[in-house]
Amino acid sequence: MIRKIIAVCLVSAAVVSCRKETAVSDIKPVNDSIAKNEAPEDQYKPIDTACSSENKTEDYITALQWYRTKIDKEIAGNSPEQNNKVYEDYVKIRDKYTDCFNDSQTEILDKYIDYHTGPDTYNLPDNIKKMAAELNKVGLEFREMGEGFTEIHSLPRYYESVFKNKVTPDYSAYISQMAKDNKENYAINGGLMITWEELGDRLIVWENLMNKYPKSQLIKSITDNYYSYLSDYLLGMDSDLIYDSEEGKIFDDKMEEYNRIIKKYPNSRTAKKTKELIAAYDAHTPENQIGEKLNLRR
Repeated sequence: MIRKIIAVCLVSAAVVSCRKETAVSDIKPVNDSIAKNEAPEDQYKPIDTACSSENKTEDYITALQWYRTKIDKEIAGNSPEQNNKVYEDYVKIRDKYTDCFNDSQTEILDKYIDYHTGPDTYNLPDNIKKMAAELNKVGLEFREMGEGFTEIHSLPRYYESVFKNKVTPDYSAYISQMAKDNKENYAINGGLMITWEELGDRLIVWENLMNKYPKSQLIKSITDNYYSYLSDYLLGMDSDLIYDSEEGKIFDDKMEEYNRIIKKYPNSRTAKKTKELIAAYDAHTPENQIGEKLNLRR
């Protein structure tokens, strides 16, 4: 299930299972042995993706800028299939550097909420404004996650801006949908931050991707995203329940959405599982047995 307390559908904009993997050989620092006739920029060696207290903000910024330049040169001469791999490796590297940013900037991140003076308005000190500008140069931003937490994340459409029309159709569709999903926080404090109708439509998009690209290298991530959303859609969230125990029925707003999805996409897996949910409640199945009865992965 999507994170219930603090969640942003950031399935990694990324290949979500890859955040803690090491970067592979297609993208790695230049060799320590530098030819004397190389240009100064070719002699640069980016810092290790392993976090170190010795690394400064500018070290990470410079490394990210170097990798972006390297990536742009690579993808210009590659086939779409080759760029699929470049994309995956690039996500791993950026995720590692972003983790290091978050680890090294805890003081700023802990205080960031204090500068929030209203919806989308802030009174940031000059040093944080400067840092925000530096982050933006490499496609990163401060993002409030709810309950006073702030993290550094890639801009929602960053990878789309880099790899648009440079990868195969399945990767292009995946990257584009991740950008849309990550545009705003998905859920905060166990409550959905998008509408239930938006969640239903999002489910259909991921279901269509599953059906269209069953042999894609991304099929596991696509499938995981779909079933995570489906779980929230049918079983609810900590602060967004499906069933009104006092009234003995599914909440009206949820039922309205379920009827819409069944009518609009009658042959979809989402509609099939939604009908199973309604039938389970009609049969007075105990709430704690609903998930097992639905068997969402089948």
